[in-house]
Amino acid sequence: MEEIYAKFVSQKISKTRWRPLPPGSLQTAETFATGSWDNEENYVSLWSIGDFGNLDSDGGFEGDHQLLCDIRHHGDVMDLQFFDQERIVTASSTGCVTVFLHHPNNQTLSVNQQWTTAHYHAGPGSPSYSSAPCTGVVCNNPEIVTVGEDGRINLFRADHKEAVRTIDNADSSTLHAVTFLRTPEILTVNSIGQLKIWDFRQQGNEPSQILSLTGDRVPLHCVDRHPNQQHVVATGGQDGMLSIWDVRQGTMPVSLLKAHEAEMWEVHFHPSNPDHLFTCSEDGSLWHWDASTDVPEKSSLFHQGGRSSTFLSHSISNQANVHQSVISSWLSTDPAKDRIEITSLLPSRSLSVNSLDILGPCLVCGTDAEAIYVTRHLFS
Repeated sequence: MEEIYAKFVSQKISKTRWRPLPPGSLQTAETFATGSWDNEENYVSLWSIGDFGNLDSDGGFEGDHQLLCDIRHHGDVMDLQFFDQERIVTASSTGCVTVFLHHPNNQTLSVNQQWTTAHYHAGPGSPSYSSAPCTGVVCNNPEIVTVGEDGRINLFRADHKEAVRTIDNADSSTLHAVTFLRTPEILTVNSIGQLKIWDFRQQGNEPSQILSLTGDRVPLHCVDRHPNQQHVVATGGQDGMLSIWDVRQGTMPVSLLKAHEAEMWEVHFHPSNPDHLFTCSEDGSLWHWDASTDVPEKSSLFHQGGRSSTFLSHSISNQANVHQSVISSWLSTDPAKDRIEITSLLPSRSLSVNSLDILGPCLVCGTDAEAIYVTRHLFS
């Protein structure tokens, strides 16, 4: 049974992300960033997991994540993404978007660039001007896309002072999250249960496609795109359900999977092993979903939570005429393949698990219980 290490950090963690590895690198993940929220002072912090789990000179366990450096962050960290190896982009509850630069020589973080009024209600300069939280950010070097409570979408470029493009009234409701589908196209999810696809090649302020759950206006909080099949998207929302969508077909999800008992805050496909998906929730749980077809032969990956069960997905649309071999396991409607093994990765439920990230065999998550959990052995 592989250990999942906890470190208590005296601040509620809202976001956590692994620093990307250099292209072609054979090393495993070693550094991650966290952002905090709902504290008297919030911070962006950089951590190293170093020689994790090795015995130290006293024969004790070095299970600790070492704090490399941190920097004050104005407002709650609503989202956080690595732009490249050195730069981290954050979204703030003040509507500000900040690029922080890591200086490895002296282990410090500094503000590299800032768009202070990226998101706001009404017009800046008017008496009614008030900031609106920036709720989501996604990076595709050199571009940074942000969304907010003001229903606005911004396209920034690193080292440009002004937004390259702004879609002012992109949504009449709050935009909660954003991801790139492919380079000029992004996908947003909002507080009335809609997915919208936007194409920056088009001049207008209208989405190129809208998908939603009919009848349900359940807020969607998170979205992730399948790393190899860009038409496959997973979302999670206020009801804790996991929805899998094929944006090429229809306007409804392909399958709805009963998941958490409260809001799902993040969903991530494993970047190099996308038959595996991970979700975390307000209910204090962190789940590993395994849709690979050889589930019966596999031993359970984690046993701590003891909450390993197999769910049958409820499939909505019929995948007729799509060649079976290229269908992602998440789109398959063959009942034998629809069995998904779900494993709980945290030993016990506590306060909300707000954020998770995976890179290779390593997983990190952050919680309202002021703890960061890390494992380096997801698939052993």
